[in-house]
Amino acid sequence: MAYVITDSCVSCGTCEGECPVGAIAAGDGKYDIDASACVECGTCAGVCPTGAIEQG
Repeated sequence: MAYVITDSCVSCGTCEGECPVGAIAAGDGKYDIDASACVECGTCAGVCPTGAIEQG
């Protein structure tokens, strides 16, 4: 199941650069993960400083 970014996101952008498939982009007030592109590697969750990324 693809990862999702919760409302705890502070829009720091750390996760975007770490995604190996480019599935993360800035959204309205927080970053978003394209579920169809996510390969479920968990790299984004590992670098998120607020723990706002979890497996959906």
